[in-house]
Amino acid sequence: MLQTGFSDITLPVDGVLAILVPEDGPRPASYLAADRATGGALERAVAAASFVFGAGRTCMLLAPGGGFDRVLLVGLGKIAEIGARAVENAAAAAVTALGKLTTTARIAADGVAPELVAHVAQGATLAAFRFDSYHTRLTEDARWRLTDLTILTPDVALAEAASADLLAVARGVYLARDLVSEPANVLRPPEFATRIEALRDLGVEIEILDRDAMAELGFGALLGVAQASDAPPRTVLMRWNGAGDDSAPLAFVGKGVTFDSGGISIKPAGGMEEMKTDMAGAAAVVGLIAALAGRKARVNVVGAVGLVENMLAGNAQRPGDVVRTCSGQTVEVINTDAEGRLVLADVLWYVQDRFKPRLMVDLATLTGAIVVGLGHEYAGLFANDDALAGRLVAAGEETGELLWRMPLSDAYNEALRSDIADFKNVGGRPGGSITAAKFLEHFVNHVPWAHLDIAGTAWARKTVHCTPKGATGFGVRLLDRFVRENHEG
Repeated sequence: MLQTGFSDITLPVDGVLAILVPEDGPRPASYLAADRATGGALERAVAAASFVFGAGRTCMLLAPGGGFDRVLLVGLGKIAEIGARAVENAAAAAVTALGKLTTTARIAADGVAPELVAHVAQGATLAAFRFDSYHTRLTEDARWRLTDLTILTPDVALAEAASADLLAVARGVYLARDLVSEPANVLRPPEFATRIEALRDLGVEIEILDRDAMAELGFGALLGVAQASDAPPRTVLMRWNGAGDDSAPLAFVGKGVTFDSGGISIKPAGGMEEMKTDMAGAAAVVGLIAALAGRKARVNVVGAVGLVENMLAGNAQRPGDVVRTCSGQTVEVINTDAEGRLVLADVLWYVQDRFKPRLMVDLATLTGAIVVGLGHEYAGLFANDDALAGRLVAAGEETGELLWRMPLSDAYNEALRSDIADFKNVGGRPGGSITAAKFLEHFVNHVPWAHLDIAGTAWARKTVHCTPKGATGFGVRLLDRFVRENHEG
């Protein structure tokens, strides 16, 4: 993880310096001082390139004089529009430009409001994430070099105080990204559960349900998905009791299919390797609990993840099988590749029944249909409570983890009707993400609930702002902000 620190705004005399500059208004003092130290090189470069300090735009000066190896100018956009997201994105642009060029750098942040300077550290840290565990031969130009970043600010104490919580959240994002990035032969359900146990060091209570425990509780839907794998399933319960009282918890539930072959309804070979990411909802819940515990959030929270592999074998679940869920309701399995909703059905019911939460939010890479509808820019939001939906959308806007609310009308129940059971697990192609969410709604028992279908946002095909290509950790920042702004005492 990138090491960040803060120092006063005294201009360095050498090395690599990035300067964050608003598009309008006076230039920051650091910019003016660096321009003087380099004999006017900054202003000449800006004029020659017709450079405008728009949000996230960069201009690199090589050996500009004054002892500097490089000076990187980074636009913040218009002053009226500079908030936390803009600052984080500008810091991410700086780190992305410098990451393979130097081991140490400084960012002058006197162009940023003092109360936002801590977001420079968070944006830089998030953008510096790399998963290189299995690389043995990285060329020099491909190797990430930046390890130490100093942020220059007029108010060091304020920045340090604010950054502690933000960096705890960043560590939660890193954890989620690491989990999603791991190959499926490494991160099987028992290993995933073992890694979650490390959260005990943060004060999180961990309880692990094995196959026998789940069978006794009636987890027929989850166990049906897992029955063809030789990796035993797990349900892991995480409890952070930060409120200091017995108040009802918030509950967050994640789908953790560590590899999804599709089962007998097997997926096409092309792109099947991406199915190692089908546990991104569970990873986000684990990262969220780590973030809340890491910053000592004053709230009671339950995190629950159902961990399975969906594989093929002689005893694999068949299309046409009927399973009895933890709720007692029965499901006719029409498609074994619609397995995530079966896992969530048991875990959602168990969590609401045992913990009596104030609300539940689940995250799942649930449907390809949501990607068809929303692409990779928004996750789908389904909710049975308008106030909950509105607060989640607002938290998404603030963090850049965007949500788009989808309908959840009872009219969609008709597609789930089964001739031999209470429900089918699929409702056909039309409205596929909606019928999947409607299926889940039958297992929340009228608790205020939201379902986030993150199939299009869990993995990035290219680097965008604070999110490098690869696992995004989508949901950690969003839900941390939701908790912070709506539920902490």
